[in-house]
Amino acid sequence: MTRMTALAFALALALPTAALAQDKATTNTQQDRMKDCNKRAEGKTGDARKTFMSACLSGEAPKMTQQERMTACNKEAGAMKGDERKTFMSSCLSA
Repeated sequence: MTRMTALAFALALALPTAALAQDKATTNTQQDRMKDCNKRAEGKTGDARKTFMSACLSGEAPKMTQQERMTACNKEAGAMKGDERKTFMSSCLSA
């Protein structure tokens, strides 16, 4: 009987810890999504930013204009030069 009580007590202590760890993992995912969306929303202001952030945080992938895509790809390409940059830009713009 004491083993059963000890097992129940140990289980009662373990469950909240597991739930807390799961909440922390979810929070990190939400925080990561917020960081990513904020980074992608650079340069947007007002209603355009609100609309973008809402769609981004809900998981919807808003379509970027060709100009926005070109700007984002140029930032990612950084200091690449020559054929490396050309290949990267081609794949980035077609994605």
